Amino acid sequence: MSRPKIGLALSSGVGRGWAHIGVLQALDELGLEIDVIAGTSIGALVGGLYLADHMDTLETWARSLNRMRIMRYLDLSVAQGGIFAGKRLARLLTENVGHLAIEHLPKPFTAVATELDTGHEIWLRHGPLVESLQASYALPGVFPPVELDNQRLVDGALVNPVPVSVCRVMGARLVIAVNLNADMLGKGSRRGKRKPREEGGRFLEQLFGRGDDPGLFDVMATALNILQDRLGRSRLAGDPPDVTIAPRVGHIGLLEFDRADELIKEGREAVERSRPFLEEALAVLQN
Repeated sequence: MSRPKIGLALSSGVGRGWAHIGVLQALDELGLEIDVIAGTSIGALVGGLYLADHMDTLETWARSLNRMRIMRYLDLSVAQGGIFAGKRLARLLTENVGHLAIEHLPKPFTAVATELDTGHEIWLRHGPLVESLQASYALPGVFPPVELDNQRLVDGALVNPVPVSVCRVMGARLVIAVNLNADMLGKGSRRGKRKPREEGGRFLEQLFGRGDDPGLFDVMATALNILQDRLGRSRLAGDPPDVTIAPRVGHIGLLEFDRADELIKEGREAVERSRPFLEEALAVLQN
């Protein structure tokens, strides 16, 4: 018998999403061939670039980030429905990916977004990859909505944080979910000891916080965290994956994009912990 079609659902998770890089690397090393990928928010970004064969570039960039470098990619523009316009990040993506369309990726891919006007869950399976990824990670209040096909789209984490259901519809018989929200609630939002002030310090503190003092982004991201946790539990209870890979990332702040080394390592270790369950699930479906 031929092996079952395998789907990979990559969850939202803001800065913790770099763990997806380690997960994908480890799955490749196991020789586990993924047939379809669905991603939400940062999961869509990593999954899309993986299929576009730009994982090495993404990993190098993620590992290079610190707070000041992050700020260089954020262009202030409060007049467009978000604190940042997002054009610098979009330009960076386009420089690497070009104008690649989703349908030209080597395997089926779906980015999950939310239609702002209706609250509907939108599956982006065709059209420009970069704009689709932008829509999927357009955190309300931070980035403006992305207009695609006469729809105003924002972060897919508002409707489907762990897109297992999307993989099922894409024909996957075995669905592996990478859930970055499994140990999130109540963790990682407190930063511990107050850090020395950095260059551009006061402005950065207002956005990111300092020590135990939350910044604007801390409050917004923690609110999204609560939504993801509650909604994710509900949706996974109704449509559970066959295997869950759950990186232990709750101790890392939602906005700590500068901890890629640790996150990628934990993603790889999470796959190793899940290896017996992956092998068992494949054996059951192939019998």
